[in-house]
This record gives sequence, C-alpha cells and structure tokens, in this order.
Amino acid sequence: MAKLSVGGQAVIEGVMMRGPKDVATAVRDPNGRIQVETHPVSSIADRYPILKKPMLRGTVSLVESLMLGLRSLSYSAKMAGDEDEQLTDKEMAGTIIFALVLASILFIAIPTGAAKFFHFITDDPVFLNLMEGFLRLAIFLAYIGGISRMKDIRRVFQYHGAEHKTIHCYEAGLPLTVANVQKFSRLHPRCGTNFLLIVMLVSIFVYAFLGWPSLIERIVSRILLLPVVAGISYELIRFAGRTTNPVALKLIKPGLWLQYLTTRPPQDDMVEVAIESLKAVLPAEEILPGSGSYLEGDAKADTSAEPPAADHVPALES
Repeated sequence: MAKLSVGGQAVIEGVMMRGPKDVATAVRDPNGRIQVETHPVSSIADRYPILKKPMLRGTVSLVESLMLGLRSLSYSAKMAGDEDEQLTDKEMAGTIIFALVLASILFIAIPTGAAKFFHFITDDPVFLNLMEGFLRLAIFLAYIGGISRMKDIRRVFQYHGAEHKTIHCYEAGLPLTVANVQKFSRLHPRCGTNFLLIVMLVSIFVYAFLGWPSLIERIVSRILLLPVVAGISYELIRFAGRTTNPVALKLIKPGLWLQYLTTRPPQDDMVEVAIESLKAVLPAEEILPGSGSYLEGDAKADTSAEPPAADHVPALES
C-alpha cells in the first residue's frame, strides 16, 4: 500500500502533523498528558483547482501552512500551560504582518542595501546582485545558528527531530513505537529547512539579472518576485522528496546538513507526542499492529479538544 503524504512542524512541547484529510496538534500538558486537537483540512485550492498547478501551488500552500502553523503554536502554548499566550484572529494577523515585515527587512532590505559596498570591485549589476544573494544567505545561516543556541528553541528543535523520525518510521512501514521511531534519522529531505535554503539559493539566480536600479526599486522587485521564487523552490523540494536520482540526492545534501542545526535528538517522551499526532491524521488501516501509544508509562492521549476552523499545510516537514 502506498504511503500517504504527511508533513508537519514542531510546536511548543508538541508536534503538528498534517495528513490528506486532517491536521492534528499533539502537546504534552503540565500534568504529563498528551492533548491532541484534530480538525479537517480545507484549502482554497480545493475550491479553485487552478491553484494546484505548478508554480501556483507553492505560494498557496506556504501561506496556508503559515496560518495553520500559527494556530498550532497558539494551541500548543495554551495546552503547555501558557493560557495567556493563545492568539486571537486579530493577533494572529498582526503576528503574520510583523513577521513578514521583519523578514523583508532582514533578508531583503539589508542585503540589497549592503551590496552597494561591493561597488569598489565592479559596477556590474549581475555581480552586485550575486553579492546581495550571498549576503542574504550568510544572514540566514547566521540567524539559524544564533537561534539554535537558545535553550527554549533547542527544545522545539528536539520535537522537530521527533517529527522527522516519526514520519521516517511511518514511510518505512514499521509500527509506530518509540523504539522503532528512535532508530531513524532526524534529517528529512522534505524539511522546511531544506525549503528555506533552496529559496535562498533560487533567489540568488532569479534576482541576478534584474539590473541595479534604486534601493527602493530593488526592494520592491524582490518582494514582487517572491511568489516566483517560492514556486520554483516548492517544485524543487517536492522533487527532492521523491527522487532517487543520485545526483539530485547529492544536491540536497546542504539542506540535510543544515538540519543538524534545526533538529536535535529527541527524548522518548517527545517521540510519544509525535506518534500520537501522526496517528491522529492516519486512517485506521494505516496504523500497523503494534503501534501503541507509548513504549512505557501510564499517560494517555486526550483527543477531546474542540476543533477550530480548518486550515491546510503542504507536504513539507518544517
């Protein structure tokens, strides 16, 4: 039986998983119980099939996954004990806008503004655009390296590792037990880390031939072309997740290496949470015999949470 396409992301003290029909967020609460919230998938692309076409589906999926990710983070903050941290729809919209503005400043405005300092070498616009791209990549790598040193983020990265290991175990066709899951790699070719690195690399080549107009024009052109960059990157990451071509597998190695920063070896109790999240989005016939809730322990999963409005996330790991 062909395995379903499953993606997800790490959240606060938990893991969100997305299957073809449902999304589940599993979180371990302060009492040690695993709380699981499940709700159906709904996408604007289901109503407008043209948005499922290559180069369009990437942008749609990424926007929707961002919304879903924020909802899952809000739920996880509440379940983990931070009742005051649950976001309203208005706060969620504000958070998205703030994140987009900050990302635009950090990864667009600063690199393209700083690239002017390479004028002493040459005024060739292709060279300056390439230098801007390499500056953007350097800022991205420094950002990932910096946050990976934060204690709270390291714990989220452990759940990220648990998510990857659990999906590997499912894709290998083994029962979802802690012992089985822990045998697998914490690196995954469809990881969102891979995607972000591909975005950085694709943007270098897409922006290289845009000339060298004023700073404002450069910033606007980069923003307007983001859907193109995201579309190309999305198709590449989908291909990377399916191919067995040895050349292609070598090309995605840098993205896998970067996951050594964005994932950490998970503890068994973290894997338990990831397993419950994945099981919540799989049909009963997809859960193999022996896929118990836990390797050991008395805690049980609680799936009684009321589901919120539906969202959609692409089949990428985050």
